[in-house]
Amino acid sequence: MKHRMKCNKNAIALLITVMFVIVITVAIGFGLQQVNKAAQIVKDESFLYQTSIIVEDILKILKTSPDIARAGDANASEELFTLLSLPPMPFESSGVEIMLTFHSARAKFVPASLDSKKIEALKEYISNKMINIQYIDILLDSVGGIRADNSYRSAIFNENPYLFRDYIASAQHLEQINDFYQREYNDNSLKNIQFENLFYFSADKNTSIDLNYATSEVWELMLNTTKERAEYLVQNAGAYESEESLNLTSEELENLKRFATSFFEPILLVDIEIKQNRSSAHISFEYDINSKKESNFVYEI
Repeated sequence: MKHRMKCNKNAIALLITVMFVIVITVAIGFGLQQVNKAAQIVKDESFLYQTSIIVEDILKILKTSPDIARAGDANASEELFTLLSLPPMPFESSGVEIMLTFHSARAKFVPASLDSKKIEALKEYISNKMINIQYIDILLDSVGGIRADNSYRSAIFNENPYLFRDYIASAQHLEQINDFYQREYNDNSLKNIQFENLFYFSADKNTSIDLNYATSEVWELMLNTTKERAEYLVQNAGAYESEESLNLTSEELENLKRFATSFFEPILLVDIEIKQNRSSAHISFEYDINSKKESNFVYEI
């Protein structure tokens, strides 16, 4: 019975994937044809036009797709799980290669949300990874904003006076922070952390972590547990409905309470990779299924 249900889910996921690819290919193909006809401009400028049209068309499809809308229904968590289980969707139109991927936008930890309880959890986590706890001071400086009295915990802004300090805005921003730590402490132990699976870059301090999509790195952080235990919890993704369904020990549950968590957050992280000849772009943004609003755009071109 379970095997049949799994096969049915895989079939549904495959069908949705095929439908998305067909719909998006047609929509984007039409838009790109208009650009190619209207604009014989510099290649890079033309690529920027194409990129903006692709993003607009994907947003239009997200807002009108009944499959996407159903995934926002709190009584239809299976639909959200199916949607987030879709494999990367590659398609090509008018000579432009596009890869579209959906993730949960609430699977990781937002450093801007650090408070006393989360700092305690992060100290435990980085100590387990053999990292100096002064790293937390650098992170706190990097999300604490400008201090009029220059009372920072670390010397990071002595070396990087123009470094943004309201929140960690991107992977490149974090890389600058990590480079400073490695030079300052002559320590390369940060390699023990897969930051791409741990941190989510946002200014929103009030985001919850969706426990059905939390990464193993985030489970390690939240519970102060082993990698093996965290990976076991990830294996049951999509089946969590309550604290009882987590089957945590009393100590793990107490540790978990240090974080804002949820069992259903229908907010997508949409990743788009675009390539044409030697030009490439990576665009990501959040899409709230229920409000049909997009936010937190990151462009890398």
